[in-house]
Amino acid sequence: MPSKRRLRWAALPLGVAAAVALAGCSPTELHGFLPGFVADGTPATNQTDRVAALWVNSWIVLLVVGLITWGLMGWAAIAYRRRKGQTGLPVQLRYNMPIEIFYTIVPLILIFGMFAFTARDQTIIETQYEKPDVSITAIGKQWAWDFQYDGTEKDNSDAVWTMGVQAQPDKAGNIDQAALPTLYLPVNKKVHITLQSRDVIHSFWIIDFLYKKDMYIGKDNSWSFTPTREGTYQGKCAELCGEYHSMMLFNVKVVSDAEYQAYLTKLKDEGNTGDITDAYDRLTNFPGTGKPTTDSEAK
Repeated sequence: MPSKRRLRWAALPLGVAAAVALAGCSPTELHGFLPGFVADGTPATNQTDRVAALWVNSWIVLLVVGLITWGLMGWAAIAYRRRKGQTGLPVQLRYNMPIEIFYTIVPLILIFGMFAFTARDQTIIETQYEKPDVSITAIGKQWAWDFQYDGTEKDNSDAVWTMGVQAQPDKAGNIDQAALPTLYLPVNKKVHITLQSRDVIHSFWIIDFLYKKDMYIGKDNSWSFTPTREGTYQGKCAELCGEYHSMMLFNVKVVSDAEYQAYLTKLKDEGNTGDITDAYDRLTNFPGTGKPTTDSEAK
């Protein structure tokens, strides 16, 4: 009894210290130093918290398992070490049924548990909006991005779009961020993005959103989410797709609905209307840049 009482008193300050330490953590630290969070804790999308929680909790479980395993290995190495004057082999044991059951059942519980949580969260994240507020088609190409803001007509005759070019670093290796393809999204609106590729496999990755989706020839992919914080975010291709893969960059601007509508009007005034694939097919490209020529040059 006295030993148990002493253990309780020893555990109490440890628990208090742990609670105080966690209370002093910033949102970035609480989310495992992942991108996508700011000082006030506002996530970048409605799914960012879920992805971060899955990541952090998985690491906590793995670290606990690791500490127990390392502790038992250290204890066995010390408790059963060869002592001075001992010779020969120690007593050989064929099996220990309780221990064998333990190290068979516990890993199975951990594996099935982590699988269940992963499958649950992935199912929620992969559920597509049936009636999104905004529908966008993002198209990857070697080595840039095209974005079409889909209209209400089935033939996309009232859609607007922008064609991008790959990043062009200067002699010092600096990249003009303003010249990168930019995807505009309205904050707090349901967004559905259709992902397509023009050539090889690409991967659409917005870093702070903590999620990426592959893009294939002949098979469209989809992603639904709600941006929850205004700001500018970096995006890139996350699939090695050729010589200039590292230059396949883009920006994402999450803005107010009024600013988003003003941007669509700007594209319409510039004449970037209709289906982007039809417009792309009418144009030729300068090799390696993805930059379209004018209609007259194409002829």
